[in-house]
Parts: sequence; C-alpha cells; structure tokens
Amino acid sequence: MTISTMEAMTKQEILQKFIAVGKAALMYDIEDSHSGNLAQKFVDENGRTLMAITATGAQKGALEPDDICFPGIDETTFGHYKASSETDIHAAILSYPGVFASMHAHTKYATIVTMDDEDKPNQPKPLIPIDPLGYYGLNGKVPVEWYAVACGSPQMVKTIPPLLKNYVATIVQGHGTFARGTSIEHAFYHLCLVNNSGYILYKAQLLKIDVEAIQRKVMKSPNTCFHTRPEPYTNELDGRCDFADEPQTVREFLKAGEHIFQSRLSPFHTGSISLRCVDTMLYAPKASMPPNLPGPLLEIPLEIQPTDSEELKIHKQIYANSTFQSVMHTYIPEAEINAYFKYPDQQDYVDRIIPIDVEGGFLYLVIPVFEPRVDFDTLLKALYDYSVVVIRGGGVWAVGEQSISEVLHHPSALRDICLYRIGTTLRGLNIRKLEPKKASNW
Repeated sequence: MTISTMEAMTKQEILQKFIAVGKAALMYDIEDSHSGNLAQKFVDENGRTLMAITATGAQKGALEPDDICFPGIDETTFGHYKASSETDIHAAILSYPGVFASMHAHTKYATIVTMDDEDKPNQPKPLIPIDPLGYYGLNGKVPVEWYAVACGSPQMVKTIPPLLKNYVATIVQGHGTFARGTSIEHAFYHLCLVNNSGYILYKAQLLKIDVEAIQRKVMKSPNTCFHTRPEPYTNELDGRCDFADEPQTVREFLKAGEHIFQSRLSPFHTGSISLRCVDTMLYAPKASMPPNLPGPLLEIPLEIQPTDSEELKIHKQIYANSTFQSVMHTYIPEAEINAYFKYPDQQDYVDRIIPIDVEGGFLYLVIPVFEPRVDFDTLLKALYDYSVVVIRGGGVWAVGEQSISEVLHHPSALRDICLYRIGTTLRGLNIRKLEPKKASNW
C-alpha cells in the first residue's frame, strides 16, 4: 500500500491484522492488558469507507471479533458503538489525506522521560531523540501536550489531530502516545520508535550522560551524529518471499526475526539480516519481525545496484570483501546508551564495551565502539577481529561464518553485556574494578 491509496479489506482481515499488532504491542510492553486503541480506515467488500477501531476495555493482546467496532467514518455513529472513548480523536486523525491508520499506546519510557513537576498548566518540552531511528523516523522530535483531563477529553479531540497533521506522533503527558501511519503496522512502528527513543533518553539520564548536549549536537548537525540515515518505512513488499521453496531457510529468518523483536534487539521492522548465496543474497530488510507480522524476504544480486539503500550496500560490501556467510544489523538501545558512556576520569566517550559478566567475557575480550562516520575498511577489519561492532549513532553490526543462528548470538549476547554494565553502574559500583585488566590494554 502506498501513501496515496487505501486498502480494500474484509472485516476478518482487519481482525487478523489487529490481533497481530495487539499481541506485538503487549509483547513490546507499550500496552498493559487493556490499554490503548487501534484504528484503521478501509474500504469494505461493498465499497463503503469505514473505520475499524478497538472497543473500550478490549484486551489488545487477546482480541476477539466482538472487540472491533466499525462505525462509518464520515457519520456521527460513534454513540451506537462500544468503541473506544477516544474514537473522535482517531476519526479526526484518519480524516487527513494519506493517513489510513492511527494507534494509541502507553509508551512507558517515553511517558516517564517527558513528565515534569512544573506547575500546571504548562507547555512540556518535546521528546528529542538522540538515536538515528527516532530522530529520522519521528522527524526530529515528538511534541508533548498537557491536558487537565488526559483521556478522551474535548480538548484532546481539538488539539491532538492537528499535531498529527505535522508530526507522526504526539505524547499526552503522563498518559501515552498517539501515532499515525499509512497502515496499522506503520502507526505501530512509530510508537515503537517513540518508546525506544524514550528508553534511551531515560537510561542515559540515569547514567548522568549529558543528554541535552547530545540533543543540541544532533539538532545542529545530525549527519555528523549518525552513521547512515535509516530508510523511510514502507510496507509495499511485506509478505513477499522470494525463496518460499526453501522452507527451512524461511523458518530460520522468521525465527531470528521473532527473537530480535521479542528480545528488544531492535524495534519493530528495523534492522536487517542477510545470508550469502553464490551470486545472490537472501535479505530481510526488516529484521525485527514479531509473529504474523513478517517483513519481506528477498533474494537479490550480490552486486551493488544504484538503487540500493545505504544499509543494503554495507551488507553487499561485507560479502564482496570477506568470506562471511551471514550479516546482521540491529539497533540495540542498550548498546546505543553504552556508546555514550564516559568513565569518571575521562572526557571522551568509550571506544570499547568491556564485558563484566562471565558469558560475555568468555565470548569477547572487548566490543569496539566507533564514531558515527567510521569508514568501511575500519568497520570490516573490526568485524574480522571481533565479529560484532557498535557504531555510535549507527547500531550494531555482526557477522557469521555459517548461519543466521550463529550471527544472531552476537547482538543477543551484546545486549546482556550492556545490561550488566548499565545495572552495575546504576548500583554505584566501580565498574573499572569489574573489568578484566587485560581488556583495558586493548
């Protein structure tokens, strides 16, 4: 589906899509058992333009047919349905050209990081991401609004839709986030980016990282703060599989994609996975795939093409200059946070992440951390030496000699390594004493 078209769907298809996204939202912890709502504009079998919206009190992780309401989007019919108390907000959002879905979720970390203790009413500060996914995917910032009644109030109906005309998401202070999209997956994608950015900011602030200085630098010169610009979201190829005649390989991609999403190695439909063939590569441009929400599984030439994205080019460059058989790129939030860590006696950000846990120390002496504009030759050499590399403002790159399962182990282990470092630092422990001495001489 492109930005200028609206899907023709049956109510059963809408239900299945809402079920999949609802379960994924619960899994990603941006909903509790009953919070939030999903809405989509669609054309039914009879050519009518309708709005599908979850009913008030519906369990988003266990939706049933009766949990979806179908009011006419251009008619005042909401009172006849048990639809969400925020139906009017969603209907107004869906009235904008090119907007076919909206979603509200309790994005916990984005909510925490945008709360303040100022006297009310006041104008809260916007959420300004310091990670590339959030900065580019959310158009630089997410506005935050305070409401005296922050649940389905007339003031929210009046002000939230206009905000979403100019931004892809907006935060209701102390409540959660509303996001729009060209599909319900697209709206969910925006919500995941909002919460991921909020999580990074929240943990960075706890670690006494100068977040405001990073934000100023990002706003002034984003190109110097990030490695590459993530591709804009599209779902035109979702569901396509070029190697369906290799069911075991398909299962390996989907299994890895589910692990990436469930283990928070990358937000929904971000990152990438590839597997080398003879003259082609098998490629998943949306590595983070929850159950029943797969991205494309493509077979494409190994030779670099003029239309290749920057991310895809890196996959192909790695294969052209190495014997690696698998490559994975993820955006681990804890790795992004660790990349901005400074030891108390140093002025510069770390150039390595040193494992302090047993498994991490067994696997790696150190994991290199590079500046955003690292050149390809330096990146490739580090991948040969360490198998996994962190780029500040560029995510995590990992390689394998054989399988997707092998390469998946690297970002999975790295997230644990980063969590241990964050947790012990927040406990006030001297992390230098926990690091192997030989790692400091790397």
